[in-house]
Amino acid sequence: MPRALMIQGTGSNVGKSMLVAGLCRAARRRGLSVAPFKPQNMSNNAAVTEDGGEIGRAQALQALASGLPLHTDMNPVLLKPETDVGAQVIVQGRRFTSTKARDYYDLKPQLIGKVLESFERLKSAHDLVIVEGAGSPAEVNLRRGDIANMGFARAANVPVILAGDIDRGGVIAQIVGTQAVIDPEDAALVKGFLINKFRGDPRLFDDGYAMIEAQTGWRGFGVVPWFREAWKLPAEDALDVDAPKRASGLHIVCLCLSRIANFDDLDPLAQEPGVRLTMLGPGRALPGDADLVIIPGTKSTRGDLAFLRAQGWDVDLAAHVRRGGHVLGICGGYQMLGRTVADPGGIEGDPGKDDGLGLLNVDTIMTPHKHLTQVDATHSASGKAFKGYEIHIGETTGPDRSRPFAHVDGAAEGAVSTNGRIMGSYLHGMFSDDGFRAAWLAGFGVTSEARYDDTVERTLDALADHLEAHLDVAGLLETAG
Repeated sequence: MPRALMIQGTGSNVGKSMLVAGLCRAARRRGLSVAPFKPQNMSNNAAVTEDGGEIGRAQALQALASGLPLHTDMNPVLLKPETDVGAQVIVQGRRFTSTKARDYYDLKPQLIGKVLESFERLKSAHDLVIVEGAGSPAEVNLRRGDIANMGFARAANVPVILAGDIDRGGVIAQIVGTQAVIDPEDAALVKGFLINKFRGDPRLFDDGYAMIEAQTGWRGFGVVPWFREAWKLPAEDALDVDAPKRASGLHIVCLCLSRIANFDDLDPLAQEPGVRLTMLGPGRALPGDADLVIIPGTKSTRGDLAFLRAQGWDVDLAAHVRRGGHVLGICGGYQMLGRTVADPGGIEGDPGKDDGLGLLNVDTIMTPHKHLTQVDATHSASGKAFKGYEIHIGETTGPDRSRPFAHVDGAAEGAVSTNGRIMGSYLHGMFSDDGFRAAWLAGFGVTSEARYDDTVERTLDALADHLEAHLDVAGLLETAG
């Protein structure tokens, strides 16, 4: 029997990651040992595994839903965009190479073996593996050498369920059209479809649902209404960060860099009733009432430093600091805050050296070694311990390092300006710790009310309940064998 099921989508952002997370939690609650798997992901939002590798953040959430520690086998190929035409290729948690999109096709024959190796390990260790596709199988121009959708499904003989997104319109054409353009042998692996993100009364789509069944011959597994609590779960795409719109509270502004990475650092702050979070997109000026500006992680520090300047945010930041505002740089954002960022070996792009924002008296040089580790840290200002992780290249030195942001294993980490208002740290995940977040916000006069991990767990249970109510989950599990 297959002992696996693959959720593919009619396009990107149809909700595949959320569906897999909910199905993993539903299967776990039925007493099954279940693991998530995504053959190939493209995301700069990565998580560090216990064995010091990295996987996509969506697979980290799915692992949590499954009750499992993070493992590199859950996402054996991770593409991390560095430029508009190139990406770093992570294979089974480790950097394999950097390549341009047009050259990636030549790498795929080398990667399918690693993908199947990871899949078979998960399959042998668990009752069920739920697989997430990437993009859409209807992108038949990408079918040659495919390892993300039907190419993987064919190689591993995994049944497929096709998910359509009714919220974007044209869902009948999405599903029927997919069957029309894919190879008949690929279509034979599709065992049914489901409709996601329905707003309103699902019964209004009964005729459309029946039409899809009649046109395709595929079994329908249900219509899933819009899940309103989705914003409480870590998002895969920065554009999906849907913080509640609050009129008051501590105003935290995050600069949405072009290669923004690990932006789920902000999720716990978005859930605080006393915080007003603004994700500032390109072309928008920094609000004058910002209390704290966060410069987040990035996959390309020098590239996004130029992007930041192109938006005029460097001028805005200088004015913000003059007004007495605070700035926190995390990872690549920390590197930007310094005097210089040098990349003599061309690790992130063309070799060179750029002036930083000059808000911290530190300098960064890019080095080949990549720091990938989970850490226990202690915040210097509050004395609060917290858990976090490092995922970066580069070494930062300078006088402001004498005032560390935190300590890790007794060693100084990060830097703080002489007036204490400019802070930089390489540590991701700090705000997920309720104790640290409460102490941090108390420094701004805000009382913390959220319990982040509990909220995520409750939301995963609510998501599983939602899918159980609207999908034929028993039928899906039967299809998976």
